[in-house]
Amino acid sequence: MIKVFLAEDEIVIRNGIKNSIEWEKEGYEFVGEAGDGELAYPMILKTKPDILITDIRMPFMDGLELSRLVRQELPDIRILILSGYDEFDYAKEAIKLRVAEYLLKPVSSAKLLGVLKEITASIYQGREERELLKKYEEDMRENRQHEKEEFLTRILAHNLSVTEILEQGKQLGLDLSAGVYNIMLFKIIGGSNEGEKQLADVFARVENLFDSIENIYYFRRGVEGWSLLCLAENETDMEKMLVRLKEEIREIMECHAGKEYFGAIGCSVPRLSALKESMEEAERVFAYRYLKAWNQIISSDDFSEKVSENKELNLSSLKVNKLDRKVIEQFLKTGLTGEATHFVDEYLESLGENNIQSLLFRQYVTMDIYLAAVAVLEELGYKSDELVKRCGDFKEMETVFQATSQTKKYLKNVLETTIDLREAVSNQRYRQLLKEAGDYIEKNYGNDEISLNTVAASVNLSPNHFSTIFSQEMGKTFIEFLTDVRMGKAKELLRSTAMKTSEIAYAVGYKDSHYFSYLFKKIQKCTPREFRSRI
Repeated sequence: MIKVFLAEDEIVIRNGIKNSIEWEKEGYEFVGEAGDGELAYPMILKTKPDILITDIRMPFMDGLELSRLVRQELPDIRILILSGYDEFDYAKEAIKLRVAEYLLKPVSSAKLLGVLKEITASIYQGREERELLKKYEEDMRENRQHEKEEFLTRILAHNLSVTEILEQGKQLGLDLSAGVYNIMLFKIIGGSNEGEKQLADVFARVENLFDSIENIYYFRRGVEGWSLLCLAENETDMEKMLVRLKEEIREIMECHAGKEYFGAIGCSVPRLSALKESMEEAERVFAYRYLKAWNQIISSDDFSEKVSENKELNLSSLKVNKLDRKVIEQFLKTGLTGEATHFVDEYLESLGENNIQSLLFRQYVTMDIYLAAVAVLEELGYKSDELVKRCGDFKEMETVFQATSQTKKYLKNVLETTIDLREAVSNQRYRQLLKEAGDYIEKNYGNDEISLNTVAASVNLSPNHFSTIFSQEMGKTFIEFLTDVRMGKAKELLRSTAMKTSEIAYAVGYKDSHYFSYLFKKIQKCTPREFRSRI
């Protein structure tokens, strides 16, 4: 029901308006009245009417001043001004205040009711449009997350100026103005017996935490991880924020036995253009997750080990217990191509300071990593000579061992090649899963209950995992794909049948025909009726 408030200083006119219309019968709720703007203002803020009817000339506070104040607090209110003065200046001021109607007194109840009905229709139309926009934004939330991830990539690649970063960030709901910036990388894994769906709850709780902390923006990073962009006014505030973040993550993870986490904090930088430095430091520290205990969040300040030049093999500093092929295999099974350089550096450093300077040591470690890579590839179904074909046989490459830099370069190539071959196998599996998902969508697009969650469940993946691989492999988000399918089917029906728009909306999965028309026009740049008329 539409709420109406009346401000009029002449009591005879006020009573005439109030008593001449059967408010409830006409679909209105008369929520209050006042004899001047000063009395009316607090009452209006309390009752929050949809329509304000006000005289212009009133004592203490006139109608225009009242309208100005009310508009600031209730921007969607519709204002109907009554005046006994046919003066252009009043009309001009009313236009500035976006007054819905300007009527000269005396006004009949029939005339007033007719104007109220017109205003009411525009109120309902505005409400409907806001509801449709809200639903559209909810449907497009997955797209926004995808856009944010691409935005962070552009920032780190230095493809945007600071002005572009601030402007594009604002369009995505990111206020990036701050005194200090930092990056944190974070990852969760389940236990060996954990299924995809069991991870969904903890992922949701963690993302809710990220949302709840002001000045933290998160971007998904792979299937089980995130990049967090942290903003603060100064270093002290940044430290407080990160301490809070660590504590609350620990509390969440303690409630989810069998799941482990690891986080890495980069270096604080004073400007957006230096954000890449923070990311590179976070990635370097993140590489330690294969060498350190999990269930912690660390930064470069947690390490004191430094590498210095030394040509001798220092047996006393050789950490034999760190020569664990399982560490190599874990990285090859779960690491990313871009992490290979950091991993090589940190792994060699963990084996003892300076030992990489020894030719004997470099040969041994290279052989160990090479054999670990071969074992992982054979497990994936590749032949044992696959790595030789792509990286060469180091028996024939004496230069690999001539210098530390050459050894590291070769090891990086071995690791990246192995990961690329692993991803090829994974992508093949994902292509089959995505084909199944596509088939499921084709069969169920007409069901309004279909969603990212239901499609992910149909192929036994968690929503986060499914969303990530879907957008990576398909080049569009799930909701974009589903909407494209539905719109394609709708256009077919518009071309080939005489079905009503409401019937077509229902047939392609939209219960609300108004929302279907809204979405169709937004995407196709014309209404369904206009599209049909072009055929």
